[in-house]
Amino acid sequence: MSDNNEPVITIADLPLTFTVKYLGNHPARGLWGLKHTRKPVDNLVAQAKNLLKDQILPVVNVTISNNGFSFSPIGPSDKSHSSTINFSVEVISYGVQDLVYTRVFSMIIVADESLKSDIPFICHSFVCDSKEQARKLTYALAAVFKDYGRKVKEEAKATGKPLKRLAIDLRTPEEQAEQSDSETDA
Repeated sequence: MSDNNEPVITIADLPLTFTVKYLGNHPARGLWGLKHTRKPVDNLVAQAKNLLKDQILPVVNVTISNNGFSFSPIGPSDKSHSSTINFSVEVISYGVQDLVYTRVFSMIIVADESLKSDIPFICHSFVCDSKEQARKLTYALAAVFKDYGRKVKEEAKATGKPLKRLAIDLRTPEEQAEQSDSETDA
């Protein structure tokens, strides 16, 4: 951690693995920004609160590496949900620690790069053990974005191709709350 208690994670620290609960996924209406994770997270939390007593959120290992983000179930599970799910850094457009549920980390995935489907963006959300763990997960993904951005800039400079934009929100939930009034749908 740095002097201001924020995690300091670099690409050299990766891969990092976190044991968390998978809250689920929900369509998102945009590529990045709190306004596009808010409704999916609210819906996923509401679904989780309505689980029957014998139902629990799946516990997963999330691994963040220089290639991207993956998660796989821990413990007994049926075969349909037992494989590792991988998202390369190229399809992750946004990552954030939630403003309201500070133990929740969410990210938006570009599910359809042509943007022609009805649901081109998917928000995946995870419940962490603490808000500090959610913060560390966010910073780990930020390290991946930073390294990927450096590689893309080098490639763009060498080939003349335009840059691809990624977003990671490193503001604390308190900073997000202060600034959320200025974010609009415009």
